[in-house]
Amino acid sequence: MEKSWLKSYDARVPHEINPDSYASINDIFEQAVSTYADSVSYINLGKSITFKELEQKSKQFAAYLQHSGLKKGDAVAIMMPNLLQYPIALFGVLRAGMVVVNVNPQYTARELKHQLNDADAKAIIIVENFACTLSEVIDDTPIQSVLLTQIGDMLGVPKKWLTNFVVKYVKKMVPAYTLPSAMQFMDAVKEGASKSYERPNVSGDDIAFLQYTGGTTGVSKGAMLSHRNMVANLEQASAILNTVTVPNKELVVTALPLYHIFALQANCLLFLKLGCANLLITNPRDMTAFVNELGKYPFTVLTGVNTLFNGLLNTPSFAELDFSNVKFSLGGGMAVQRSVAERWYKLTGHVLLEGYGLTECSPIVSVNPPQLEQYNGSIGLPVPSTDIRLVDDNGEDVGIGEPGEMLVKGPQVMLGYLNRPDATDEIIQDGWLATGDIARCDEDGYFYIVDRKKDMILVSGFNVFPNEIEEVVAMHDGIVEVAAVGIPNEASGEVVKLFVVRHDESLSEQDVIEHCRKNLTGYKVPKKVEFRDELPKSNVGKILRRELRDEK
Repeated sequence: MEKSWLKSYDARVPHEINPDSYASINDIFEQAVSTYADSVSYINLGKSITFKELEQKSKQFAAYLQHSGLKKGDAVAIMMPNLLQYPIALFGVLRAGMVVVNVNPQYTARELKHQLNDADAKAIIIVENFACTLSEVIDDTPIQSVLLTQIGDMLGVPKKWLTNFVVKYVKKMVPAYTLPSAMQFMDAVKEGASKSYERPNVSGDDIAFLQYTGGTTGVSKGAMLSHRNMVANLEQASAILNTVTVPNKELVVTALPLYHIFALQANCLLFLKLGCANLLITNPRDMTAFVNELGKYPFTVLTGVNTLFNGLLNTPSFAELDFSNVKFSLGGGMAVQRSVAERWYKLTGHVLLEGYGLTECSPIVSVNPPQLEQYNGSIGLPVPSTDIRLVDDNGEDVGIGEPGEMLVKGPQVMLGYLNRPDATDEIIQDGWLATGDIARCDEDGYFYIVDRKKDMILVSGFNVFPNEIEEVVAMHDGIVEVAAVGIPNEASGEVVKLFVVRHDESLSEQDVIEHCRKNLTGYKVPKKVEFRDELPKSNVGKILRRELRDEK
């Protein structure tokens, strides 16, 4: 379709970007830490580190990795919440010429085992709080090296000792584990200081991240995001946001976990490139503490998902904050609800911008311009060097205002899924990536999501795929059949509901939910269970989820 959106671009935004402006993320990193050496890069739990410190520590860790028996291109998993250790580990892995595998710390042993095996991860950096999960499965994975860290490790003495003591012994947040060959991450960083670092030759085609996403088969797949993909998307996002941001002057609040592709790109990498500080929030669920933290810093940018913004609005002390420094707030990962956007504007005086992306696009596809005067319900305009088509079921382009499946083409589209050529061919054809989302486009080139073609359930910005849930539920001896669907929820956008046919009448809703809790990450656990005598099926016996979902 014609790029009608270009006429709505701010005059300062280029229509095209150069995805090869940097050879790799490492080049961007080196430029940033050199230019902004003495400025603050990341802040967490009251402690900050400069770009120079980040450069030194990540280089030491890279040297350690290079001398640990690992080689260029090996996969290294990082499993931790937002801590200062995260960017040190992240850039250390990348600077060693290796591949980052982001792991959700809330994963169950089953989920962790699958991901480590699929990625062929050779090492893992993990927060001690989750080491018990790893200890359950490590013998069945390719992991050769475990590097442990504790929440307070970067906080300096005595705060480090106090924090780690409280976490472990007072709050009892570290379950017992057995990892006899594990090493302390900070010891590895220290050891790297005495080793030589060799800058690897990393090209744009080299994989930077294996970013895992669910799939319609129920198996989590690793999206191969190259250095070129990530650089391109950084350049695309920068082109839009450079109209309001000032290098070395912004402070971005990072409440979404950095293992989530949205926060990784839009916060961690983008604001590093700009030489700006990231305020890392370790536990955004503790809203009172989160707001208290916000009160200490003159933040200028806040990114998040709808549930986060809604949570802040429902925290009384949030209204007392100073919003005079704010440039913009950006919602992604899930749809921003109009009611939340309107309340946000009323309270802060700033429009809550909405963007759209997916893991397979590194992730940003479109975003509303920061100059937007009021919430419009759209996902904005495609970013530079991005093409979008809306097609009907026959693959034909639809007209303006007509709904169609969104296809995306651009330098940010992934290389494909790791070791899954069939799944890759299914989603990418002739360079066009099928999003599975139904959208429409208005005359000004603004896109609006209408519906999802896939059966995917979106819980607080995280993809939940019914097949995975159903597979786990079906493991229970008392269950004959099961269907998982998403139902609307004010707090999280959607929650999982199960329809279950049981052959054991004594089986209760709580029994089913408890079974799920043992095998699934928290956000995937169903909130409701409805027992049925039978489930609706097609003539070939396929359970009709849509029919269940559409029931009133």
